[in-house]
Amino acid sequence: MIQVRALSKLYGKKPVVEDVTVDIQPRKITSFIGPNGAGKSTLLSMVSRLLDSDTGEVLIDKFDVKKMKSNEFAKKVSILKQSNYMNVRLTIRELVSFGRFPYSKGRLTEEDERIVDQSLDYMHLTEMQDSFLDELSGGQRQRAFIAMVIAQDTEYILLDEPLNNLDMKHSVQIMKILRRLVDELGKTVVIVLHDINFASVYSDRIVAMKDGKVVKDGPTEEIIQSDALKEIYDMDIPIQEIGSCRICVYFSS
Repeated sequence: MIQVRALSKLYGKKPVVEDVTVDIQPRKITSFIGPNGAGKSTLLSMVSRLLDSDTGEVLIDKFDVKKMKSNEFAKKVSILKQSNYMNVRLTIRELVSFGRFPYSKGRLTEEDERIVDQSLDYMHLTEMQDSFLDELSGGQRQRAFIAMVIAQDTEYILLDEPLNNLDMKHSVQIMKILRRLVDELGKTVVIVLHDINFASVYSDRIVAMKDGKVVKDGPTEEIIQSDALKEIYDMDIPIQEIGSCRICVYFSS
């Protein structure tokens, strides 16, 4: 379990994340939703140690993340940032192989290669694994970075807007893969999403943020309600049941 306790972050005197306390349940998909500037990405960055908090603490399986050794942390938690840039020319396979670095330190074993192959296959990248990143579309590059995260094979996977630059087909593909990682392999996935319908269909739990604070936290079916969404987004959002899915019709007049 990830336990966030009284976490805050200020930029200057402005609180971007303010006194957030939340538990991330194991073996579930938890989606962070909310308007732009709500503090979702900042909170995820503090959980993943990419950003220091001003107050509070983050515990992973009851261990303070600030006290964990880097290599130990990298075997426990993987993170995909919102923007990824590498100033070296790599093939897709070379990038995905970086996910094995906490284990192999760059000297890939047969088991490492097997996991890299599996990760490429998950993301339907096997046939183009020798292509260079700078030859790819934005969506293909995003899929390559997600394959690298999968190859890291951590218990906790943190993804900051991973559906950016992806078309509908690949967005659905990725969410289905994340669902499989949870249901079949027992992973814990935390994901920042802007599209609340992806959160509604694929998440077990939703944490909704607004103005740096958590305003809703609970099972998906409790948050995907018109009254709750109005409190989060300040707009009326009708909901329709399609099959077993609750779809938010936020584009209606």
